[in-house]
Formats: sequence, C-alpha cells, structure tokens
Amino acid sequence: MGKNKKKKPFGFYVCALGFTFERLAFYTVKYLLAIWIVTEVASGGLGLSDEQGVAISAAFVAWTYITPVFGGYIADHWISPRICVPVGMILMGLGYLCTWKAHSMGLVWAMIVLVSIGTGLFKGNLSGINGLLFHDSDELDEAFSIQYSFVNAGSFIGTAVVAMLATTGLFGIKTSFNTVFLICAIFMFVDAAWFILNGKALGDAGKEPFKADQREFTTAAKKDDAKDEKLTSGDMKRIAAIILVTLFSGIFWMVWYMAYMPAYYRFGWGEGANYMNLANWYIGSFQIPTSWFDSMNALVCIALGPVLAMVWAKLASRPKGDISMFKKTALGIMLVGVSYIVMVVADHIAAVNGQCSFLWLALVSFLMSLGEMVFSPLGNSFISKLAPAKVLGLLLGFWPVAVFLAQYIYPSLYSWLKTMDFAVGYGGLAAVIIALGVVLWLCSGKLDEMEKAE
Repeated sequence: MGKNKKKKPFGFYVCALGFTFERLAFYTVKYLLAIWIVTEVASGGLGLSDEQGVAISAAFVAWTYITPVFGGYIADHWISPRICVPVGMILMGLGYLCTWKAHSMGLVWAMIVLVSIGTGLFKGNLSGINGLLFHDSDELDEAFSIQYSFVNAGSFIGTAVVAMLATTGLFGIKTSFNTVFLICAIFMFVDAAWFILNGKALGDAGKEPFKADQREFTTAAKKDDAKDEKLTSGDMKRIAAIILVTLFSGIFWMVWYMAYMPAYYRFGWGEGANYMNLANWYIGSFQIPTSWFDSMNALVCIALGPVLAMVWAKLASRPKGDISMFKKTALGIMLVGVSYIVMVVADHIAAVNGQCSFLWLALVSFLMSLGEMVFSPLGNSFISKLAPAKVLGLLLGFWPVAVFLAQYIYPSLYSWLKTMDFAVGYGGLAAVIIALGVVLWLCSGKLDEMEKAE
C-alpha cells in the first residue's frame, strides 16, 4: 500500500492531459454533430432528420472506436507508440479543420475518416505508454481511474463551455457551429505540441514497439524477451478473458449511448418537429442547456475518479483482493439498466403533467455515469496486467471495439423503439439489460479463473 501513496510521475500527467485536450475536442464535436445536423439551414445547420443525426453521430463515434485495433497492432510491431500518438493528434486536428469548412456532408465524412485514423494511432497507444510509467501493477487501477477523471475533464469543458458557443452562447458570445469546429482543431494541435515538448518526462516508455516488453511489474502476463515465441495456452485464456469483458461492455455501451437520444430529442430542449421538450429545463428564468446532460456525466466521472481509485486500492489490500473485472462490468450493466427505469418514470410524469423536472434527467445521467465509472476506467489496467507483450497494443486497441459495436446497433434499436410505447419499449429493454448483468455476476466465478491461467 505504501507504493500506492507515491506521487505520480510527471509523465503520467503528460499522458493524462493529452487525453483531456483530445476528449475536449471529441465530445464537443460528438454533441454538436447530433444537434447541427438537425438544426435548420437558416440557423447554420444541415436541416436533416433526427434519425439521420443519430446515424451520422453514431458513425463518427463508432469509427473512432474500431481503428485503435489497427493503431495498436502498428504500435505492437512496427512503429514506436511515441511516434503514433502525436501523428494521431495532428490527423484529428486536420479532421476538425474539414468540419470547420463543411456546409454539406462531404467534408463531414472527410472529418470522420481523418479523426478515426488519428484516434486509432492515439487512443490505446497513449494508455499503453502511461501504463509503462509504473513499477507496480497494484498502482494501475488507481492510476487509470485518475486518468479517467482527466478524460472527463476534457468532456466536461467541451460540452459545458465550448459547445455552448454554438448553441445558447456563453457570456454574451455566440458563434457558428463551424467556428467551434475550428476551435476543436486548434486544441488538437496544442495537444500534439504538449506531448512532443514533454517527451523527456516519459523517459524510454514507448520508444520501442510494445512487443519489446517494457513493463517493470510482474503479473500472469509474464515478460517474454523471446518475441517470436508462440502464445501459450495461459496467454490464450487471458486473451479470451479480455475479449469476453470487452464484448459484455459492448452491451453496456449500446444502452449507454442510446440514452442520449431520448435525452436530446424527447426530453431535451430544441426547436422543430424533432424535439418533444418533455422536460422543464428552467431554474427560475435560467434555461439549462441540454448539452449539460453530457456535462453532468463528465462532472460525475471527474468526481468519482479519485474516490473509486481509493476504493480499488482499499479492496486490493484485502486478503481476498478486489472484486473481479467481470463483477464490476456486471454492476455497470445493471446500473445503466436502472437509469432506463428512471427515464420511464420521468416519461410517465411528463405524460401526466405535461413536463417532468430536469432533475429526473440528472438522476439518469448520474446512474449512467456511476455505471461507467465502476468498470470502464479499469479496462486499460486489466489489459495492461493480463495481455501478452506481443499483443498489448492490439488488445488495448480492442477494448474500444465494444463502443464501435454499440454505435452500429443502437441507431437501429432507437428507430425500432420509436415505433412503440415509450414505457413498454424502454422499460422492457431495462429489464433485459438488468437480467444480463445479473447473469454475468453469477457466472463471474468461472470466468475469473481465466485471468489466473498460467
């Protein structure tokens, strides 16, 4: 436990702030795409339907969560992760420059391509570099939980501050959607400069491809200097454990991301036929921006990062150790299922009274965020401990595949649920999701054995 109390190396903050800048730009664009696409042309939008807005926003998110697999493979075998990361940052900046000039879908798709490739080189590889800065595997859960707070600080600033420049305005300043996309590009170029100029703080971490095992801690994933040695049966079982956790997390992310759509279009505030405005977003005469639904998620995650870091460190010090990653994933799934039940209750209140309080949506966001924080920050820690060195980058890149799968499932599910009564559709989905979480929890004992395979 003494090691857990050591100060983090400065390189940790270099990597963590790298995520802050990147997530600021990403979440600003993620939110604005869904709004900009359905906003009338006269107001600076593209004037498309909410189904089109959902599909394009989902495509943007999806492709940024599949390309890290390829970026991780490149960093495993061919190119130094320390080169991949800043190149990825620059490509993302160029992508947001495309949206700055976009007035039709052509440049939007160019942005999606560039940001996806850039994210592929950036996302898992930066986490991989950060993991190499620690000498004790017991520090990783705490470190990655705190890193997640830095991630969500970027998300919070993006949705609570930067995005408002294009929607409701901020401190009397209101600008176009396109100008905000330019601001996001600038943040990415600053991010690249920050990472490159602070390279000395990272030491030798990530200078070689990941297959040259640079981890200084010992876990079940033993160091293997014979880079061409085949994967053992124990390696394959640990890889299977990583894949299973990733696929179960896909269930969580499918429901988690879809929750934003009724929050925007059913309960959120907006003008036009795509909005139902079922929630009262006013406190006195102040209208709460719908983007703050995103912001609350980030704020809760920022607050919970250090708290859960201490919880995991405390549990890890017990004789029987921490609860397993499978149980944490199951708990996250059950919590997001409960958030849907709250949304159904809010919809019933709105049906009776005309509108419900925004506090119901705040509770939805809190439960979603709590479910996310219980397991999601620990994916990188889980993989850093268990993955064989020769596939470390690949598996760190595979972790976001759950979100890719979710993005391509939930738009169709959202459209299907619109054809039925809200309480029946969303309440039924909540019951199924909670049941799946319970099943995973009950099966976790057998699944945990795969983590310890030699």
